[in-house]
Amino acid sequence: MTAPLHGLVVADFSRVLAGPLAGVTLADLGATVIKVERPGVGDDTRHWGPPWTDNSSSYFECANRSKQSVELDLGDETDRALAIELARRADVVLENYRDGALARRGLSYEQVSASNPGVVYASITGFGSHRGRDLAGYDFLVQAVGGLMSITGEPGQPTKVGVALVDILTAKDAVVGILAALRTRESTGRGQRVEVNLLSSLLGSLANQASAYLATGESPIQMGNRHPSIAPYETLTAADGSLAVSCGNDGQFRKLAEVLGVPEAADDALFATNAARVQNRLELAALLESRLATGPVTDWVDRLTAVGVPAGAIGSISDAFALAERLGLKPTVDVGPGAPPQVRNPITFSATPITQYSAPPRLGEHTHDIRQWLTKENPS
Repeated sequence: MTAPLHGLVVADFSRVLAGPLAGVTLADLGATVIKVERPGVGDDTRHWGPPWTDNSSSYFECANRSKQSVELDLGDETDRALAIELARRADVVLENYRDGALARRGLSYEQVSASNPGVVYASITGFGSHRGRDLAGYDFLVQAVGGLMSITGEPGQPTKVGVALVDILTAKDAVVGILAALRTRESTGRGQRVEVNLLSSLLGSLANQASAYLATGESPIQMGNRHPSIAPYETLTAADGSLAVSCGNDGQFRKLAEVLGVPEAADDALFATNAARVQNRLELAALLESRLATGPVTDWVDRLTAVGVPAGAIGSISDAFALAERLGLKPTVDVGPGAPPQVRNPITFSATPITQYSAPPRLGEHTHDIRQWLTKENPS
């Protein structure tokens, strides 16, 4: 069986992370993704290191596997004509330029769709195409101004998430929008412009925290590893370290209390319901930690997991990959000789599995072939 998006051509004019990650997902799903890069320089992230690889940087490689790279200077008349031709032939154009930058080069949605009415043209910005169109958008900045840092970390220490989460969420939103627009094109024959921005994707991902603000008018606050609406749902200290405990209902809490040797806590008015446990979370944590202090983390995790209480040791990224391996999730894939392994796409298909992964391209690796293809009058 062919991959789900086999036969689709994506012209990827995006740089850094959100756009390229959207392109990687489309490539994983079988699309031919042609990445347009500045001659001699390439994507900014080729230079973001360490760590370095034999090709460029590990940062670049996480967002650009299975693509083809063509060097085109959009300031050069000949190269610009090839870029316009690429957009004319593409099913999807993916871009994250500043407002107006591509229009000056004949590559705006209006210009491209005039000769390619079926194109799905996906634009990614930091703050939208209206009053925020001139603002540069970087993940860290959006985490700061978008409220995420205000609810992350210990009280009084606004903290960013340890990965560019806003870029990642925006990339996923972009892919959802692209796929929906492609589905619409099947019935109408027409493409459309898809717009996503970092701030809106962040707000859309705040879920219960955003809902709490909208319901009460009060902004949620930093609570460290505690949850504003569930208890115990936090890290707790045992004899030799900390473990994560996530009790989502009263039944799980009752089992937790039994394992810890305090079964009466499940019937105590202070802790019998989730609402009561949230209200008395400090007293609850003190009780639980007094019992956890009598044994090591691994023992408690084993005992709690055995009775269905969600609990786990706090692991490193290395530990996370090892866990995924033990669970049979096959978290990594080989992308070719000389290239580090990559994280496997998390989506699985029963009929059209993702089987083709290739190494992130060297800068301009496919320039010759793509230039030849773009100059053919009747490309195959």
